[in-house]
Amino acid sequence: MNAKPSTTTAPPGPAPSLPRPIRVAASLILLRDGADGMEVLLLRRAEKADDQNSGASVFPGGVVDAHDRRLHLMCKGLDDAAASARLGLPDGGLDYYAAAVRECFEEAGVLFASDAGDRLAELDGLPPGRLESMRHAAEQGTDALLAMCEAQGWRLAMDRLAYFSHWLTPPGMPRRFDTRFFIAQMPPGQAVKPDGRETVAHMWLKPAEAADPRRGLKLMNVTRRTLEELAGFGSAADCMAHARALTRIVLNMPRLADGPAGRRAVNIDEAAYQEIGHLDPEGKGHAHYALEPGLVTRLSARVQRVAGAADSPHGYFVGGEGGHWALIDPLPHGLAQNAAPGQVKWLLWTGAGTQPSAASLEGLRSAWPDAAALWPQPGDTLRLAGATLHVQEPGPAGQGGPARQFLLAEERMLFTGRAAAHAAHATGEAEWIAPASGFIYRAPR
Repeated sequence: MNAKPSTTTAPPGPAPSLPRPIRVAASLILLRDGADGMEVLLLRRAEKADDQNSGASVFPGGVVDAHDRRLHLMCKGLDDAAASARLGLPDGGLDYYAAAVRECFEEAGVLFASDAGDRLAELDGLPPGRLESMRHAAEQGTDALLAMCEAQGWRLAMDRLAYFSHWLTPPGMPRRFDTRFFIAQMPPGQAVKPDGRETVAHMWLKPAEAADPRRGLKLMNVTRRTLEELAGFGSAADCMAHARALTRIVLNMPRLADGPAGRRAVNIDEAAYQEIGHLDPEGKGHAHYALEPGLVTRLSARVQRVAGAADSPHGYFVGGEGGHWALIDPLPHGLAQNAAPGQVKWLLWTGAGTQPSAASLEGLRSAWPDAAALWPQPGDTLRLAGATLHVQEPGPAGQGGPARQFLLAEERMLFTGRAAAHAAHATGEAEWIAPASGFIYRAPR
C-alpha cells in the first residue's frame, strides 16, 4: 500500500489577490405553525452568473446598508443600545434588525410594522396595487421606506424579532458575509410574495423536510444547519421563547476542506474543525475532513502523520533539522518507509509492554538499519536536532494499556497513543493533542 501525498502543501499558482472585505448582513427567518407542526419560509433565489447562492433556497436577508441607521427613527420596541448589547457590539446593533426587516419586505413582501395601538400592519387589506407601489418605494432607499411608514402611521416592530444565530462565511470563499440571523412569527393579514427579481418562488416547509436531501433543495451550509436546529422545535412559540432566553450566541465560522465527497464546509462541531484551522487558516482547501488509511499529513515542520486503519493507530514522524526522525507507533514497514520524510533514528511506542513481532521489527530495520527501538520511561527526555521529546506519565489506560506519552516541547504537542490526554495538558504544557486515531485538537483547559 503506497502512502498518499501530504495534504498540507498547496499546489503552486498565481500570486494571491487581496482578500475582499467581509460584508455585514442580516437575515430574518419567518416561522408559522402548520397542521403538522412548525413551518419555515424559504425563498428560491433567481439564477445568476457569478453568484455563489444562485438558485439556492434561502431565508430573506441581505447586506446591511449604510443608510439602515436612518431607520432608527421609525423603530419601536428596541433602541440601539439594547440591540447592540444583545448582539455584543459597541453600537450599531439596531442597523442589523432594521436591515432584516427591510430585506424581508423587499424580498418576500412581509413587513414587520405596527400602528400606534401596537397592532401589526395587515397588508392584505390594502387597495389593489398599493402593496406593490409600497415595495417599489422601499426598494428605492431608506428615505422612501421612512416616508411610507410615516404616511401609514406605522413604526417598524423590532420587538417582534428575536436574535437567533451568528455566522461568518468560511475563509477562502470568493465573497464573505458576517451575518446575524433573527427569527419572527409570520404576521397575520399578510401573504408572502417574492419580488420576482432577487427571489422567484417561495415555500413553507417543516424544517426537517426542507433539510432532507431527498427534497432536492439547493441549500447553503448555513441554511441546512439552521434548518436542522429549527427541526427540534414543536411550535413557533417554543422557538421564539428559546431564542429570547439565549444569553450568549457563539460565532459560527465553518472552514473549507477536501475529502472523499469533494470540497465542503466543515462546521465548528465536527472533529476535523480544529485541525483544519491549524493547517489552513486562510481557507485554501488543502486540509482534509476525513482520514483515509495511509493519508499523509504534514502537521508542522517537525511532525508528519500517517493515518492508521480503523484498528491500528496513526504513525507520527517527529524530527526535522539534520534529517533524523523518530517514528512514534510505527506502521507496517512498507507504508512507514514510503511516508518517511527522512532517516528514522528511533522507533517509539506508546503502548505498555508493546513488543513488535520479529518480522515487523525486521521489516522496519530493513528500511532503517540504524534505527533503535526504544521503550523510555516517564521522566526521560529524547533529543533530536530541533526536536525535544519529553516522556510523560499517561492518563487512564485505554485498550492496550499505554505506558507513556510523548510531549514535543517545541510544538507543545502531546502524542497520547490510545490513552486519554493527561499530565501534560493538565499542567498546561501541551497546546495540541495528537491522538492514536482521529484529528489533532487543542488541549482542553
